[in-house]
Amino acid sequence: MWSTSSTSCGSGSSSSISSGSNSPPASSRSWLISEDSLRRYVNYASESCIQELLSASVSSRVGGDDGWKFLAIEDNVEISKRCSGSPHVFRSRWLLRSVSLEQFMTVANAIDAAKQWDRDLVEAKYIKVLDDNLSIIRLRFGYASKPLFKNREFVVYERRQEMDDGTLVVAVASLPKEIAAGLHPKGNNSIRGLLLQSGWVVEKLDDHSCLVTYVVQLDPAGWLPKCLVNRFNTKLVMIIDNLKKLAQACPINNEI
Repeated sequence: MWSTSSTSCGSGSSSSISSGSNSPPASSRSWLISEDSLRRYVNYASESCIQELLSASVSSRVGGDDGWKFLAIEDNVEISKRCSGSPHVFRSRWLLRSVSLEQFMTVANAIDAAKQWDRDLVEAKYIKVLDDNLSIIRLRFGYASKPLFKNREFVVYERRQEMDDGTLVVAVASLPKEIAAGLHPKGNNSIRGLLLQSGWVVEKLDDHSCLVTYVVQLDPAGWLPKCLVNRFNTKLVMIIDNLKKLAQACPINNEI
């Protein structure tokens, strides 16, 4: 069940939104959504994100012009940028030797990634669990963060799925701002960032190693020169090196 409301500053009252001239600006809108409807929406959105991640993983292994431009290739690491479609999409691909799939999956999550993106992560918590493999997470960065994250908040879903061949996929992306505002009304005005898509595709190898493809598309939802957005997004996909070190410190667990 869906309904749309807006809250007047200071009054705490709500009013229905109509299509007329009295409709409030989009920045003040919030959608009240039932948990069942939220689960259906997130399942649909995350399935699309998973398919995008799998496509990016496969395309990084085929030759020819697949719409990605290689920026750097060395020491079992490949960094690429998508040249077609949505802007600011970056991909890294890592061969992690002596790190098992089970080890890496303990750190392949939205909160551990956000900690590596910027040190001034002032809040990171699960605000709703929709299923065993499906959660809603709030990430809030402070004023001391880099420009891409400064005073920005992200309300994201996280979905973890094992494919038939044993490959594991973790999809993380922002909820639409109106839905996020409905889930977290007190933070309505601070939900300023959009993680359009991100996540990991982790493939198990025979020699106690794994192959990791990581994709990030982040919109700061505010004015920043394109060159800065691209530079910061390039750095975001490099966090796998830090996550690898965290994973190596984790005990090996054959159950995910």
